[in-house]
Amino acid sequence: MITAYQKTINRPIKLTGVGLHNGLNADLVINPAKENFGIKFCRVDLSENNLINANFKNVVEPILCTKISNKDGVTVSTVEHLMAALYGEGIDNALIEVNSSEIPILDGSASEFVEAIRAVGVKEQSTLRQFIKVEKKIEIREGEKFISIEPSNNDLIIDFEIIYGNPLIRTRRKEFKLSQDKLTEIYNSRTFCLYEDIDLIKSKGLAKGGSLDNAIVVKDNEILNDDGLRNRHEFVYHKILDCIGDLMLSGNRIIGHIITSQGGHALTNKLLLKFFSDKSNWSLKSIESINTKAQEKQNIKKPLAANV
Repeated sequence: MITAYQKTINRPIKLTGVGLHNGLNADLVINPAKENFGIKFCRVDLSENNLINANFKNVVEPILCTKISNKDGVTVSTVEHLMAALYGEGIDNALIEVNSSEIPILDGSASEFVEAIRAVGVKEQSTLRQFIKVEKKIEIREGEKFISIEPSNNDLIIDFEIIYGNPLIRTRRKEFKLSQDKLTEIYNSRTFCLYEDIDLIKSKGLAKGGSLDNAIVVKDNEILNDDGLRNRHEFVYHKILDCIGDLMLSGNRIIGHIITSQGGHALTNKLLLKFFSDKSNWSLKSIESINTKAQEKQNIKKPLAANV
């Protein structure tokens, strides 16, 4: 069950891996942080101007990953899987040190980040959390693609549809409710791409570190990875994982209902920018006020969410 108080990790976590897009090996250290610190990245390969706040306003070039930048142009990319792990495991405060411009992709999912967090344990802190309560419906449409966010009583709900011409991926849609659904399959779902898109992606200077060890590759109606899929909804579940990670850039956990078709990093960021541009769209609430309001509407007492 969700707690009313902020959390950090008990002790530092060290991980090493290759960047999916830059192809460079990187050492990552996730450090505990004090109350109200939030999530910040520190480029320890640089001697100055190396701190980057994990915030949706700092997103730049959200192409095939989420990249954030500080005011001096220092960037760190592919933060979304780690941010999703922090969201799901309830981590509010952490300093993340990395000696490269990209977070290691590891196996292409969030599972190794989650395992590492659980191995060191989580520490509850003394400061109350606040949650972002959606007050009005906001949407973004770009041709056939769209994303919207609207009020929900006391939950984060993500309704995600993917549409591919590929005969194996096809059209798939799943609704995830944080209060009811287990995060395990979301955490374990890996990034994926079509075989015919690989040359184009690499021509843009991306996916230099991509391999069958960290991504699902689909060719026609065949999965090229020897181990196949980890679950039958892995494609759409990975998109939900990305969405959760991008929502963590809001600075506080969101209580709202998101519906999207053919969404991605760029569309989610545009939604957050529009949503937070008008203070009447949202409010900051404590657990107690959110649950009290929900109970008044439903006359039923329900927990806010699990696993966070």
